[in-house]
Amino acid sequence: MNNPSSPGRGAILSAIVAGCIVSFIGFGFAASFGIFLQPMSSDLQWPREVFSLSIAIQALCWGFAQPLAGMVADRYGAARVLAFGAVTSALGFFIRGDVTDPAIFVISGVIVGIGTGACSFPVVIIALGKIVSARQRSLVMGLGTAAASTGMLVAAPMSQLLLQAGGWQFAINVMAGGFLLILPFLVFIGRVSRPSIDRNHTGGIVPAIRVAFSDRSFVLLFAGFFVCGFHVAFIQTHMPAFVSDKGLAASVGGWSLALIGLFNIAGSFLSGWSGQILPKKDVLAGIYAARAVVIAIFIMTPISPMSVYVFSAAMGVLWLSTVPLTTGLVAQTQGLTYLSTLAGFVFLSHQTGSFIGAWLGGRIFDSYQDYTPMWIAAVVLGVLATLIHLPIREAPGPLATQALSR
Repeated sequence: MNNPSSPGRGAILSAIVAGCIVSFIGFGFAASFGIFLQPMSSDLQWPREVFSLSIAIQALCWGFAQPLAGMVADRYGAARVLAFGAVTSALGFFIRGDVTDPAIFVISGVIVGIGTGACSFPVVIIALGKIVSARQRSLVMGLGTAAASTGMLVAAPMSQLLLQAGGWQFAINVMAGGFLLILPFLVFIGRVSRPSIDRNHTGGIVPAIRVAFSDRSFVLLFAGFFVCGFHVAFIQTHMPAFVSDKGLAASVGGWSLALIGLFNIAGSFLSGWSGQILPKKDVLAGIYAARAVVIAIFIMTPISPMSVYVFSAAMGVLWLSTVPLTTGLVAQTQGLTYLSTLAGFVFLSHQTGSFIGAWLGGRIFDSYQDYTPMWIAAVVLGVLATLIHLPIREAPGPLATQALSR
């Protein structure tokens, strides 16, 4: 920050605001797409596995795109990556809005996954985290994550209204156009987003990845984030359909996702703030333990609109609150030089969990007409994630130590 070429406070503030808007747009529509599972499956007479598989492939391709996007962002800055992602996401959703063939719909998950992987809020918050001090990093990442949650809060009921007003094709095409609104805001991010590696360091990316995966703390973060992806993808994809299956109004499912987004605004702020004053690994362990408890109570309670809303609010507080803490720990233990790349690999684990959660939910339902096995798996994985995070060491690892010694 003392470097004369560093951006001024005004440019940084503008970039933070722009980054929050990009997170808001880029995550909101993608996270609320589960609203379309039942109406599309019913209208097109598809089994639920078709929709679920497309979402699962989207999640997996997002995961594979994330480390590649991180490498490009480390080398060229985040703005170019975000622009590519916005255009690609728009294309993928336009295809989804016009498709009636199940095979094409499933394949569209590849395009949307690559696009959302490149313009997702992880790319944004990492770019913002690099331009602020270490003390501010967790809070700023929490702010960007909260903006993504706000997008989910707005997009879920908006998608429901668009669905009711013009049908699923109209609603999805509006969502597709929304991704193009990201492009003007990238000017502000481009002014402050600087490459963290130069040509002399580019060849060091592969060795850096090897060193990171030799660090037990990084491996534990990688493994633990799988569980977060499983929880998030299963619930945001199947919750609206689960609610309708129980005889509740479709609007209850839409408001369920909206409440998750609303309460995760507070959860993201709280996790970002707590990461500045408490051990991040302990806070993460507490979040996963709380998730297991909340899900267990929910599946043992008779389903009603109120039980759905209470569950959604509680899960909302815990929803993306893992992101600023996990990313902050990657920065703390591995350093900033390869942060986008290494955080991308951690998000690959998250999206692998998302693939399993989204796809397996549809497969289980088509086989048993019941989501109970998925809810039980979510509880068990929450307990495992709690135990995984406790041994993490928060001191700089070998990679961060190498960077400091240069």
